Amino acid sequence: MKLTKIINRTIVSGILCHMIWNVNPAMAQVPIRDPHTPGYVLAKELPDGAVPSPDSNGNFIIGPTHNPAPESMVQTNVPQGTIYRFTIDSKGSRIYPGIAREPNTFGTADPANSAKLIVTTSHPAPYIRQVAVYVPKQYIAGTAAPFIVGADGPDDLLFTALNNLIAEGKVPAMIGISIGNGSGDAQGSERGLEYDTMSGVYAEFVEHEILPLVESKFHVKLTKDPAGRATMGGSSGGSCALIMAWYHPEWYHRVLTYSGTYINQQWPWNPETPQGAWGFHEHIIPKSKPKPLRIWMEVGDQDLFNPNIMRDDMHDWVLANENMAKILAAKGYQYQFIFARNARHVDYKVKQQTLPEALEWLWKDYHPTKATR
Repeated sequence: MKLTKIINRTIVSGILCHMIWNVNPAMAQVPIRDPHTPGYVLAKELPDGAVPSPDSNGNFIIGPTHNPAPESMVQTNVPQGTIYRFTIDSKGSRIYPGIAREPNTFGTADPANSAKLIVTTSHPAPYIRQVAVYVPKQYIAGTAAPFIVGADGPDDLLFTALNNLIAEGKVPAMIGISIGNGSGDAQGSERGLEYDTMSGVYAEFVEHEILPLVESKFHVKLTKDPAGRATMGGSSGGSCALIMAWYHPEWYHRVLTYSGTYINQQWPWNPETPQGAWGFHEHIIPKSKPKPLRIWMEVGDQDLFNPNIMRDDMHDWVLANENMAKILAAKGYQYQFIFARNARHVDYKVKQQTLPEALEWLWKDYHPTKATR
């Protein structure tokens, strides 16, 4: 137990955590990472409680105090948008009819390939998906509106922030579409299949099965201009947000992620993308021409570190996000990266503190008169 206390209070290297995991997984604790670790990106440390300016790009360190931004709180003196909620049965989906992994099962590492997980307990299974749609009070019927698609919804914090930011003129009057996942998590699950697969399939699901439904049910028109379309999410929902835009940049140009799962979690294993989302910063982005994407990212100093049974050295969320920031800078992308002190995986307090600034930064270069034509 003494070793556990040391891990809780000190900065621990990946090697030490691997050693502990091998001896006793129950003793392994998420290490508290130092943003000034050698190999991490150079970042500007802000005063406690401050967030970067929406006019700035690059790498920033915030924390450890995370008070909610005023725009994250309900303000009754501003116009309130309408929130519609509905469910979707998997029976109606041509793209995602549904799968599930048996409870209390995971998988086994392929002895011939540590980056490949063999899952034998996944099978077809139905699901019910929750969806929420936010329509701002300022929306003008018949006009093509910009919008943001969020994973793991419904996301009431997003809708609250939009009410306040739209009223302040800091973001355009956009529609928010918050889509629940199809249940489960990681390899062998419906959520894992949707969010961790390195392909354009989830974006195609949204484009062909969700957006037309939103337009017809709620009598809104969604812009076709990719500059007026954004994706967002946390954890695997965050990697999904980038995957959507990466594989379909003709549909999305803006990406917002919290604790993005830029690690090796894709299943089924694909020889074309053998590292899953870890491949983004390892070779996919480095070897690709820059795409017209604007990307906001966050990671916490106590974010996930999970060597698990695969032992592939591709399950460190902090390192993955640091590597993402490094390669985005090298390739000349417009991005803002937040390293949050005193913050865990998709930390809600951090999201309350930073989401308004993140949204304002994300839409900073948007020109609605051009984008909605």
